[in-house]
Amino acid sequence: MIGLGRTGNRTLPGLVAAMALLGLTVTEQLSAQSGGSGFLFSSPRAAFTLKGGLHMPRAASGNGTQSLWDLTREELTVENRDLTGGSIIAELAVRASERFDVTFAFGYSLTEPHSEMRDWVGTDDLPIEQVTSFSTKPLTIGVKAYLRERGRSIGSLAWIPRTWNPYVGVAGGVVSYRFEQYGEFVDYETYDIFRDNFLSEGRAPTVHLIGGMDFSVSRHFLLVGEARYGLASAPLDSDFVGFPDLDLAGFQVTGGITLRF
Repeated sequence: MIGLGRTGNRTLPGLVAAMALLGLTVTEQLSAQSGGSGFLFSSPRAAFTLKGGLHMPRAASGNGTQSLWDLTREELTVENRDLTGGSIIAELAVRASERFDVTFAFGYSLTEPHSEMRDWVGTDDLPIEQVTSFSTKPLTIGVKAYLRERGRSIGSLAWIPRTWNPYVGVAGGVVSYRFEQYGEFVDYETYDIFRDNFLSEGRAPTVHLIGGMDFSVSRHFLLVGEARYGLASAPLDSDFVGFPDLDLAGFQVTGGITLRF
């Protein structure tokens, strides 16, 4: 079945504000380490990136068995395109070599499409309305490989960064999810309309495939564009009985800013 509750999610804007404050603090501390415009005295040792963009859940079917995503699409006015939501990723990259970084990343995505029952209306001829709230929080460790050297040293006095550089990567870890449906629904035995809240939470292993591009805009800052595809599935709680594991896979497109130090 499907059901009702409130998310009241303020995690996304709160995280953005906290990361922005951190970036300003670190920038002030870095000023004494800089050389002239466009170069550093030494190659960076680490980088912090904050990215935001879109998350598109795959919402797959159950391979011959009706999945919870199938039920949602069949009974409610929810299509795959309606599941696209916001996403944010905070990442710390530690340089392992000229071409490779070890990365530590935390992400958060949220989608909350509003819908109606497809084949039913209330006794007042008004729609029977509900909300589907789906969020994921992946925590991963990975490796990022740059396709070109990231800069060049001039003797021992300066390091000049490359203007742009593509990269690929892979990461693994754990993803937490929350799937909630709340609002009005139809009891198919009595045909009564009722309000309820159905919730499932859990976690599962995840793997992310990553590709992106860095663009240097100053000695400490870069713009970054990235695409990643996450793979995962997890069991459902007792509010949703008889369904296979929930598909948590999805595609993310993000852009943001990197502070290297």
